[in-house]
Amino acid sequence: MVFRSKYIYPDGAIREMVLWRLPEKTPKSSHSFKYRLYYGQADGTCLVRYDNETAKGDHRHIANSEEHYRFRNVETLAEDFLRDVADFRGGKDNEKKHTY
Repeated sequence: MVFRSKYIYPDGAIREMVLWRLPEKTPKSSHSFKYRLYYGQADGTCLVRYDNETAKGDHRHIANSEEHYRFRNVETLAEDFLRDVADFRGGKDNEKKHTY
């Protein structure tokens, strides 16, 4: 595992980011990373998710929609995800941080 962090917001929402480096690229991907970036409400409702499951390749879920995601690099992936989370949070930045 390359990176893992988990943030729990005061309202109970959860943001979790997990990234692995694989020995070789995965099918349908141009890179050797496996990732799962998640943001959801305290009740488990997923609002934002970026992942690259083998059958679909890189994609993201925003609320109830799913679309292809163009992976550029790890830094841009994190920036794009955090921007989508910030859009859902509407500027509420107070958080309780848990890093593993």
